[in-house]
Amino acid sequence: MSKKLPLTFFWFRRDLRLDDNAGLYHALKAAGPVQALFIFDSNILNKLEDKTDRRVQFIHQELERLNEELKKYDSSLLVKIGEPLQVWKELLEKCEVKSVYTNHDYEPYAITRDKQVEELLKEHSASFFTYKDQVVFEKHEVIKDDGKPYTVFTPYSKKWLAKLSAFSYKPYPTLKYAAAFHQTAPLAIPTLQAIDFTKTAFQFPPGIIKAEMIKNYSANRDYPAINGTSKLSIHLRFGTLSIRQLLAYAKQKNQTYVNELIWRDFYQMILFHFPQVVTKAFKPAYDNITWINNEENFKAWCEGKTGYPLVDAGMRELNTTGFMHNRVRMVVASFLTKHLLTDWRWGEAYFAEKLLDFELASNNGGWQWASGSGTDAAPYFRVFNPQLQLERFDPKLEYVKRWIPEYGNDKYPAPIVVHAMARDRMLVAYKTSLNQD
Repeated sequence: MSKKLPLTFFWFRRDLRLDDNAGLYHALKAAGPVQALFIFDSNILNKLEDKTDRRVQFIHQELERLNEELKKYDSSLLVKIGEPLQVWKELLEKCEVKSVYTNHDYEPYAITRDKQVEELLKEHSASFFTYKDQVVFEKHEVIKDDGKPYTVFTPYSKKWLAKLSAFSYKPYPTLKYAAAFHQTAPLAIPTLQAIDFTKTAFQFPPGIIKAEMIKNYSANRDYPAINGTSKLSIHLRFGTLSIRQLLAYAKQKNQTYVNELIWRDFYQMILFHFPQVVTKAFKPAYDNITWINNEENFKAWCEGKTGYPLVDAGMRELNTTGFMHNRVRMVVASFLTKHLLTDWRWGEAYFAEKLLDFELASNNGGWQWASGSGTDAAPYFRVFNPQLQLERFDPKLEYVKRWIPEYGNDKYPAPIVVHAMARDRMLVAYKTSLNQD
């Protein structure tokens, strides 16, 4: 790229779409020519041990799609590999960077990264602009009357809904300003092999909003044998679908589905205000729990061989597809933390490795909820009975038999713990550690 031409960059991260993209809209409207950029962050990639990680494949697939879309506007996507700060140093040497636009990220690593990049750009007289895009409300937008963040979901959701207006999810007409894209010859996207990953034959769920699914979501969402959930979470995670578009649609069809989107905002807000939850319990007393952390039992849980069918079916679905039904997620998380008295961080890390839709805020929030240590968590003495959950939500064993072909014969393992014993053991351990009467 020419050093002579001052360029504005739009930095794609978890917003892999052209239409209704807040930061891209502002970049194109205010500061052309705009060069689209994506950085394969080696700080993140190097932590992924599985070189067939399907999330990287999904990102790569969507970058190729973006690049094809940009060709319609005689532009192209620039893709770099490396540590973001180093990539920006190199770009600043090669071309005149006028400004950089991007969208907010609320994870501790991302906040630190963006501060470093902003400081670097400032040294070179370049501006750095970021915008809200992946959530409906963020940071300090939904807070208590005293200015403090909410730590309980129900009052947060009431304030969230009270604040909601049509403007809150009004789409950004990004492509109205598409003429501001930098005109450039087609650029090639680096292959997966170039970043040391391998393609699989996995087919990702489409990012299509299905009217009937959302309409019937309240009735169907708890039954894992039914195709009653949207499978859109990976598209929200990587921004191939706009949260505003989904909310606008859901609001007309099903309030229960809207509630799930509020939970997503809530956990992002919690992570922003309480970044310590990444490594510590939201409720500090819960860091005093004495976990058993039996590695053999943890292995059985990971492999779906605990002898509890609903738990095992869920884990096998996760290991095979990268997805797990939300009702089942609660059951397997409760089982690990309470029946097996295994530190919630072990389960959180395993989900982080396997889930296609892994997102730190929601994953952390869900696991802390299950263990009792988080915001809005169920009282520690409430324990899911996996057998009763099975009888209620998979009464015909359709889900179980789909994922456990050996169910019902002697190849299926006996339960690794007895429910009543495990529950009593957990109650003693929690009560002792929390000094509760």
